[in-house]
Amino acid sequence: MQIIRDFQFVEPEDRGASVAIGNFDGVHLGHQSVIELARNAELNAPLGVMTFEPHPREYFAPEAPPFRLMRGNARAHRLEKLGVQKLYELPFNSALAGMTPEAFARNVICDGLGLSHVVVGADFCFGKGRSGNPQDLVRFGEVMGFGVTIAPLLERTENVVSSTAIRTALTEGRPRDAATMLGHWHRIEGVVIGGEQRGRDLGYPTANMSIEGLHPPRFGVYAVLVDVLDGPHQGSYHGAASVGTRPMFQGEVPNIETFLFDFSGDLYGATLSVGLVDYLRPEMTFDGLDGLISQMDADCARAREILANT
Repeated sequence: MQIIRDFQFVEPEDRGASVAIGNFDGVHLGHQSVIELARNAELNAPLGVMTFEPHPREYFAPEAPPFRLMRGNARAHRLEKLGVQKLYELPFNSALAGMTPEAFARNVICDGLGLSHVVVGADFCFGKGRSGNPQDLVRFGEVMGFGVTIAPLLERTENVVSSTAIRTALTEGRPRDAATMLGHWHRIEGVVIGGEQRGRDLGYPTANMSIEGLHPPRFGVYAVLVDVLDGPHQGSYHGAASVGTRPMFQGEVPNIETFLFDFSGDLYGATLSVGLVDYLRPEMTFDGLDGLISQMDADCARAREILANT
């Protein structure tokens, strides 16, 4: 998959794609249905996705609580798995935010990227002040020469599949419900960073990753599926992970600490993708380390049992 970040300087071979447009936070089943419509709209055109970085909501409200389900790199990895060939990851800045809907259609879609077809969700808004809607895009496409498909909102179990509904499921400690809407496990992806190595002293060495900028799932312990994406230990593993602030040790900054079963090696600097499968228990404090170790033994035994049947 090729990533293009400048709509004003585009190579000829990167023009003419059939593109799904949106933020694609989580790349859930609704997003996947939009991408599938783009795949089928122009069978002889490259399949593309147009998205924005930072997320427009981050741009307009930088002090708001973290809400993203995935960072840009994780989104790109997921889109590549879906067969996307061209990812137009456009910088969302004052120039883009200030474009009228017609200017966006002409300058970005038509003249800039030369797209052959675009697919948007029924709730898609674009242009300055979110003033453009899908019907406007159809009208612009008729004049400017690109096709438009409006994708209906996808529903599952009487609820619309949305990033908001997925965030709610994660906040409530329901990762399997989130996965039903995502079409895959909710994954936290990032680089392993140095920690205080308390886990190693307890017999449970963990790979620590930041969750800064991400919507935090319910704090506690999870059964997880782990992909090591690079380095000498690249591969897939089962494990248990703790998400939160480590109240036993007066932690303050939330992170995720993952213990990989039957693993030995150094993961510092490696990129991990940690899939949340089941919520086991909330964060707890203990009278001493013996109680903590006993609980960790029980957590890992339960996680092994769950993952053996997943």
